[in-house]
Amino acid sequence: MGIIKPLPELLISQIAAGEVVERPASVLKELLENSLDAGATRIDVQLEEGGVRLIRVGDNGGGIAPDDLPQALARHATSKIASLDELERVGSYGFRGEALASIASVARVAITSRHASQSHAYRLRNEANAVEPAALATGTVIEVADLYFNTPARRKFLKTEATEFAHCDEVLRRMALARPDVAFSLSHNNNQKRRLASAEFSRRAREIIGEDFFPHARPLDASAGDLRLSGLAALPAYSRSGRDEQYFFVNGRFVRDKLLMHAARQAWADILHGARHPAYVLFLELDPAGVDVNVHPAKTEVRFRDARGIHQFIFHVLQRTLATPLSAASAATDAAETIPANAPSAFSYARQSSLAVGEPAARPYLDFARSAFDGAAVAAGDAVSPSPTFVQEGSAPLLGYAVAQLQGVYVLALNTVGLVLVDMHAAHERILYEKLKNSLDAGPAATQSLLVPLLLVVNEAEMATASEQQETLTRLGFAISPAGPRELAVRSLPALLAGGNAVELVRSLLKDLAEHPASRVIETRRNELLATMACHGAVRANRLLSLTEMNALLRQMEETERADQCNHGRPTWVQLSMSELDRLFMRGR
Repeated sequence: MGIIKPLPELLISQIAAGEVVERPASVLKELLENSLDAGATRIDVQLEEGGVRLIRVGDNGGGIAPDDLPQALARHATSKIASLDELERVGSYGFRGEALASIASVARVAITSRHASQSHAYRLRNEANAVEPAALATGTVIEVADLYFNTPARRKFLKTEATEFAHCDEVLRRMALARPDVAFSLSHNNNQKRRLASAEFSRRAREIIGEDFFPHARPLDASAGDLRLSGLAALPAYSRSGRDEQYFFVNGRFVRDKLLMHAARQAWADILHGARHPAYVLFLELDPAGVDVNVHPAKTEVRFRDARGIHQFIFHVLQRTLATPLSAASAATDAAETIPANAPSAFSYARQSSLAVGEPAARPYLDFARSAFDGAAVAAGDAVSPSPTFVQEGSAPLLGYAVAQLQGVYVLALNTVGLVLVDMHAAHERILYEKLKNSLDAGPAATQSLLVPLLLVVNEAEMATASEQQETLTRLGFAISPAGPRELAVRSLPALLAGGNAVELVRSLLKDLAEHPASRVIETRRNELLATMACHGAVRANRLLSLTEMNALLRQMEETERADQCNHGRPTWVQLSMSELDRLFMRGR
């Protein structure tokens, strides 16, 4: 095995660089964090060849005194902490004192800095290891050239120039989101790519994420003890194929934490379609002593002292935000105007249309909606429904008034913004689903006995499942018993589903119960089971509805949580504004 001996300092730094300096973007991240820790309000970044040839970061921060310049490249030397107590409550981005040393071990590094107390700047190059006078108006400029010039094997693992630049750009985007008060600029191969002036968070977020995100985003700001969660959460209509628009910051630091991502994913689970991913910009603030940021040299992983409590806090805040009924959207937008700078305000449909449920013209339909679609069909003519051709602002509820039904599938409604199209099955499915969840949470489901039991021919597996899962079936509101060797008698159903297709419903239910143990169905698969029940109980396509029924459906949508999406994450309604309709017909051109 050989003799045990200490490693050379250069090799130690190169080993550390393997964790800290993964690619040019890793270098840029460390340099940006140093600039922010130095109190910079303006940071300029210049890259060449994706950052492999050159990374130049200049700031207007406090600068480094000439006597401290050699220490800047020394391992485990830092001005940010000096004791274990300070480490456990660290508030700066950097604190390990090894980033610059690691970078200098695999690249040519030059630091030019002018401390506020000095009449001119000084320069240090890692190759010369000597401090010399230099010219610089203020702050610090760090140049990292020829990354991995002395470790060519590492250089082979780098991707194309365009890919490496994209990673650098993403690092700057994250920093810019976290610090909208700081101005940033980014150039690549002498071409200006970004110029971000200091601004309020809402403007910065628009510049970074784009305008398409905001019509679908809901603002949030909630606190519990020393925990605070603020930011923007996008509705499922803006879901993504990847995690490219998921930004989570803990005390201002961007992190990729499994606990936080799981809490967010769970909050969207009930409304997100298939393999789609949610989009959000979230800021979690807590006592620095409650989070350990010293988990990995890259500092993108953290560990919480009260992991379970934080998970539940984030999950419930996001779930409440995403579940806000349409009728409460206007109030949520009003609350957004009081959110501080780090929690943005967003466009919302309710704000744009200036509508609110509860206007005098809407009240008859709100009252009527509470009894409609609860299992009994409402005959046309039972109530008078308007069929307007023009609606004045403030005279209609959020989803307007129904005017027609299209091919037995879509409801067309008129509001002050323009035309609303509703998928009637998807919308009713969400309404029933939320009612089923609330009913089960309140206790045993309300049932409706059938005057004549429904006889269902089943196979042996279905017969066995019905016998074994009697307790679960009863809890869900079903009374099912054998009526023969291969027959089941359905004697009662959940009252909310009494008007649905009972045969399909019972077969689907028995199939789900056969595949999963009853205990798992009730505890972990409860919502999936209720979604199946709601799907079979919802009004089916090609069923003709009266205007009264259509208006009742619209009113219930406005009062139902998560009414924007069905149980499978598909949108339940879309809005076509008058301006969009005018463009279709080229009016005004």
